[in-house]
Amino acid sequence: MDYRIFLQAAQIAADRARYILTEHRKNKLYEHIYFDTKDDESPVTEIDQYVEREIRQIIETFHPDHNILGEEYGFQLGGSEFTWVIDPIDGTRQFIAGIPIYGTLISLCHHGVPVLGIIEHPAVLERWIGIKGHPSTLNGLPIETRKCTQLELALMSSSNTEPVLPEHRAGYEHIIPKTKWRVYGAACYSYACLATGRIDLSIDSGGMREVDYCALVPVIEGAGGKITDWEGKPLTMHSGKTVVAAGTPELHQQALDVLHQYK
Repeated sequence: MDYRIFLQAAQIAADRARYILTEHRKNKLYEHIYFDTKDDESPVTEIDQYVEREIRQIIETFHPDHNILGEEYGFQLGGSEFTWVIDPIDGTRQFIAGIPIYGTLISLCHHGVPVLGIIEHPAVLERWIGIKGHPSTLNGLPIETRKCTQLELALMSSSNTEPVLPEHRAGYEHIIPKTKWRVYGAACYSYACLATGRIDLSIDSGGMREVDYCALVPVIEGAGGKITDWEGKPLTMHSGKTVVAAGTPELHQQALDVLHQYK
């Protein structure tokens, strides 16, 4: 199947998210953002909820039979083999703090496997698109990962050091000094940068779920990279809380070897 037939709905949804978030930043730049804390201790704002409602409405208009799974409003059964997976604001903490590296993640899964992904970063007007079987793009131009194959030369990112699962803490702490240098806290923007060759390795444990990584899969794979869980298994809607992404299969395997050595 050519999954490009679903791109129009995804693009319109991403356009709507960009408009809402850029207008909010422009009009509320000097205001504090009120937020609630969810049961999992993560923050949520009215804007998170508004963006997701708008995206859901667009998807329902184009594909009323498709299922939808969103960060804020959960699962909506449509009875289809297709499920849209949405994170209206990935990096809500950064959004609340006024740090402009938050993004919107929109993905489409076929039988649970991510086949289309959009990483939309409204503050910098950048949009990554990945579609299974096609080269990934940034703002319409082809992209590719950097061909780093040595762990000691790799530039590594990690979204958040706090939620690393106890069983992964040793491996996580051992791989850090084996890389050249690290950046932290960029959420999905760091994975987008991996797809464009600016970062070589991205590792996260805990604090991750399908809404966080499904959109990343087609983008990174379509740019020549590899992304799995910590066991090396492909990421699907039903994967756990871990992600290992690398610009090359060789670097990915080296990272897995270190992480498994200290389990």
